[in-house]
Amino acid sequence: MSSATPRWRRTGIVAALVGALFVPASTGLVHGAPAARAVHTVAAPDPARAVSPGVTTPPSPSDTAFPELDARRRLPHDLLDAAVQQVMREASVPGVTVGLWVEGKGSYVRTFGVADKATGAPMEPDLFMRIGSETKTFTVTALLELVDLGKVGLDDPIGKYVDGVPDGDRITLRDLAGMRSGLFNYSEDDGFFKALTSDPYRPFTPRELLGYSFKHPVQFPPGAEFDYSNTNLILLGLVVEEVTGLPLDRYVQKNVLDPAHLDDTLFPTDARFPSPHAHGYTDQTASGQIEDATDWNPSWGWAAGAMISTLEDLRSWAKTLATGTLLTPATQAERLKTGPTTIPGAGYGLGIFNVQGWIGHNGSLPGYESLTLYLPEERATLVVLLNTDVTHDQTEPSTLFGQAVTRIVTPDHVFDLPSS
Repeated sequence: MSSATPRWRRTGIVAALVGALFVPASTGLVHGAPAARAVHTVAAPDPARAVSPGVTTPPSPSDTAFPELDARRRLPHDLLDAAVQQVMREASVPGVTVGLWVEGKGSYVRTFGVADKATGAPMEPDLFMRIGSETKTFTVTALLELVDLGKVGLDDPIGKYVDGVPDGDRITLRDLAGMRSGLFNYSEDDGFFKALTSDPYRPFTPRELLGYSFKHPVQFPPGAEFDYSNTNLILLGLVVEEVTGLPLDRYVQKNVLDPAHLDDTLFPTDARFPSPHAHGYTDQTASGQIEDATDWNPSWGWAAGAMISTLEDLRSWAKTLATGTLLTPATQAERLKTGPTTIPGAGYGLGIFNVQGWIGHNGSLPGYESLTLYLPEERATLVVLLNTDVTHDQTEPSTLFGQAVTRIVTPDHVFDLPSS
């Protein structure tokens, strides 16, 4: 694929699984963690320059749970520091937070770089961050809870709940959650891109978003292929609202975030962004130049990519999502049935992926990227949060960090989504 191809027009599984809301594959808005959490923080006012080696600080509370293991450094902190900093240099990432927790081996929590390029304020582990397509994991969880309550069926046609959907009598909720509907991705539409980048602070309604999709023909019969599309999640959000009579954000808060004890995760309906938060930088702009997208209105991502969270909440969510704590075992088993994709070792289930054994999701929207994963075999959790979505050699920076970390700690399970 030519490097000149705009990212919002790319097609294929690689762009899809990286979760960028502008990619035809998609995505993807309390209080922070205790100030007592000690981390290794390195400021890098100029992200293009090498990140200076940091000074080791006292272990975080999660490290002290394994004092004898930490003393033996069973997680190679120095190697991880070097690998993360190398990705930062090569991809010109302003700031990143990496959290890794492995049962029996301790933890690694580090921040590098800056949260604000204008002031040089350092990245911190308790910042709120936009999480893009990780929103999909919450929306689909809400839907699957309704399955468990007997209020919807995975094989119900979407036309039962939402009028005007092309092939709505054939496309099922399962097709939508599994990215196999064939519906055109609204964020791939030229008119949508122009509308968003000409006024990124404007609100969008779900029906407006569907309008950008439905003017295009259905791409293939339901279930025939995998094609990552934000349109699918907008429809599932509308299903949750139709069945429950509640706005999606309120239902997710009451039935997903509260039971999962995620006090620092929220589903905004406007540009709200709690403090403290990092500034986000993107080149997905009308000018093509890198701009600050911190306060862009994420309503255009809605059920597909509007949410905000923190490192500690995502650490908790990673295991909850992968193990199905909020669902019945039967429904979680349906969720984890991953259909084939075009990348060896990668499969996509119902709002969740499995890449070389790592279960979870990533997210990307202008200015921010995230990665939240759980590896049951090693009982390991990995969370990466960064404040740019500018790609490096057509690869999302969150993927580069995931590769770098897993090559060191789980060489038999390397998180790998190669560019094409």
